[in-house]
Amino acid sequence: MKTVFVYGLGALLAILVNLGVQEVALGLFQALTWNVVASVLAGTAVGLVLKYVWDKVLIFDYRAGTASRDAQTFLGYALTGVVTTAIFWGFEFGFDAVFGTKFMRYVGAVIGLTIGYVLKYRLDRRYVFGVDRPR
Repeated sequence: MKTVFVYGLGALLAILVNLGVQEVALGLFQALTWNVVASVLAGTAVGLVLKYVWDKVLIFDYRAGTASRDAQTFLGYALTGVVTTAIFWGFEFGFDAVFGTKFMRYVGAVIGLTIGYVLKYRLDRRYVFGVDRPR
């Protein structure tokens, strides 16, 4: 039960940071035609790094041993994130297309990120952090 709480707390923190970075990036990229896309990419990148460190240390108690192994683990983490990011972006951009407001785009983001993080935990437990651990 403790893992569920800590994972949920990390997911909530990552969602807040992701949306916060998006909001800042919207201001920085306001002159760009694709400012929303740029802001979503920025939020995704920052959220990915934050969530990787959180999960590695607090959820899976994973120690890579070397910088090279840590880089490989991060790559695996990012690759499992491709599917979950597609879910997140699908909801965020879908809500933006249907409702046309920033608020509803963020509602879609929260829904997509929540679904994605539930799936991501299972993928990471099995394919990223579980690889070197006895079952």
